Amino acid sequence: RAEGRTVFAPTRGAPELFATDLGHVIYAAGVTADFRTRPFDTLRANTSLVAELLEKAVFESFLYLSSARIYRHAEHSGEEAAIFVRSGDGEDFYDLTKLTGEAICHASGRKQVRVVRLSNVVGTDFRSQNFLFDLIRCACDTGQVKLRSALDSAKDYVLLQDILSLLPKIAIAGTQACYNLGSGQNLTHAELLEPILAATGAKLSINESAPRIIAPPIDIGRLRDEFGYQ
Repeated sequence: RAEGRTVFAPTRGAPELFATDLGHVIYAAGVTADFRTRPFDTLRANTSLVAELLEKAVFESFLYLSSARIYRHAEHSGEEAAIFVRSGDGEDFYDLTKLTGEAICHASGRKQVRVVRLSNVVGTDFRSQNFLFDLIRCACDTGQVKLRSALDSAKDYVLLQDILSLLPKIAIAGTQACYNLGSGQNLTHAELLEPILAATGAKLSINESAPRIIAPPIDIGRLRDEFGYQ
């Protein structure tokens, strides 16, 4: 809206979804951190509604927000990587729903349908349940930070401002079917915690059996080449 665009942000189940030209759709509905306790909501948000919109809705373009989490078992993090998942693994369930959402986008036969795989998005909402803000709240509220993964665990984070500036550009002018959107470099838990502990004086403890979890660095070369993304 700040850019002068007309924005329609429908409520859940809004009948207008199938009764009007939606223009450029950015599909951001979904279940994230609580997918383990809401499997049916996760399936509906990540797959069923996507399929219904692609089948019935009128739009100029459709941009589905997926997740770079799917690269956890891949050999590399390029958009063309083969993704390995296990249907019996509860942690892979989310990845399977996102990949199914991506697959129906590609198989729909509709024009101007694209996918963006987002890394870990960080905004300024301190109510957020994501990892970084959980650390900050624990440090401020209890003076203690307890880690369930090793200090040298690492993953990619991307600022919300960068996401907001790029998604409309991809929706309107993207030439590829799939894009990675992240920072292109990993930060370790130690790097995240250093300024938090220094500012709050909080004490750090780490579970004895804490695993070392390192996400593959996200390849953002496609966005760099096409949009000059940094």
